[in-house]
Amino acid sequence: MVEAGMDTSVSVPPCDACDVVTVPARQGLEAVDIIRRGAGEGVGSVLHDDGCDTLGFLVPPGTAAAWDVPGSTCTETDGRGLSIVPEPEPPVEGSDWLLPPGEADLATDPAVLRAALGEAARLIRAADSCR
Repeated sequence: MVEAGMDTSVSVPPCDACDVVTVPARQGLEAVDIIRRGAGEGVGSVLHDDGCDTLGFLVPPGTAAAWDVPGSTCTETDGRGLSIVPEPEPPVEGSDWLLPPGEADLATDPAVLRAALGEAARLIRAADSCR
C-alpha cells in the first residue's frame, strides 16, 4: 500500500530458517480466526502440539530478537531441522500442522500476529469475565 509517498507494504521473506512464536492453543486459535477475518495479510503456517496445548506460528527469521508479547515465546530456529516445503512432515516430533505450508502463506507477518494475539487475549478475558 502506498500512502503519502511511502511504501507501507510488508514483505514476508522465504522461511528456510523461520522463527516460531509459541502461544497457548486457545489464544492461538482466536488469533488465527482474527487474522483470517481481517483484510490484508494472511496467516502463515501454524503447528500444534499433540496435546493441543500450544500453537506455533512460523514468522520471518529475526523476529525472535524483538519479540515481547506477554504469554508467548519466540524461538530462533536458524533452520535447525525446519523444512518448509509443500506438505512436509511436521518439523518437530509430537507436533502436526494446523495450517501446513502450501495451504497457508509461508510465514505470518509479526506485526499482524502481534495485533491478533492482543485482540485474542482481550476477547478471552472478556469471555472469561462473563462466567
